[in-house]
Amino acid sequence: MPEAERLSKRLIQQIACSRREAELYIEGGWVTVDGRVVEEPQHPVTSEQIALLPGAKAETQPPITLLLHKPAGLGCGLGANSTQQLLSHTHRWTEDPSGIRPLNRHLRRLELLTPLETDASGLLVFSQSHAVQRLFKEKGAELEQEYLVEVAGQLDHKGLKRLAFGLSYKGVTLPPCKVSWQSETRLRFAIKAVQPGQLRFMCESVGLQVVGMRRLRFGRTGLAKLPVGQWRYLGLNEKF
Repeated sequence: MPEAERLSKRLIQQIACSRREAELYIEGGWVTVDGRVVEEPQHPVTSEQIALLPGAKAETQPPITLLLHKPAGLGCGLGANSTQQLLSHTHRWTEDPSGIRPLNRHLRRLELLTPLETDASGLLVFSQSHAVQRLFKEKGAELEQEYLVEVAGQLDHKGLKRLAFGLSYKGVTLPPCKVSWQSETRLRFAIKAVQPGQLRFMCESVGLQVVGMRRLRFGRTGLAKLPVGQWRYLGLNEKF
């Protein structure tokens, strides 16, 4: 058997490129080993068939941000019954409009920036980008969120006004928000800095029982047509 060597070294010999170019081709998902894409320049190879895919570009891969439509009942932690199990290419939306080429490295070192309660569904934001992470940590409380809340019960004529302003949660008066009926059983909230349990408390304070809850939007970016249990990339021109 021939002695094993790094994939990047073999690629340099095969296409006469620089070491950095070889690493960029591999990290960009442009190199196959016996027909399978390998993204690690240090991957050991011996007699395997190495190929550079058509259209290959030796470019640095920028960090990505992805949007997941969380199903109700899944937690946001690292347990078996959590949203982490959905972060695989199997669950990527086939109609993702971003145009970003999926890579295995996109599913590593992701930070969840917008947790949701287990019984809620809707938009989650995961990111590798330090700029996006900093935005949510420093200004996340200023970004408006939109929720659709399924309720049961009757609301009196002053109920909407009380929901919009006048309630306190955990001893603190809540800032004003926008509340309207989306249907006979669904309330639409446009609200900032939502705390865990806050929307349920607000609804119960005016005599309503929460049946379901879904986050539709964070800032200027929303779920749109993203199916439940699937994710897509944040497009290059999309902003929060």
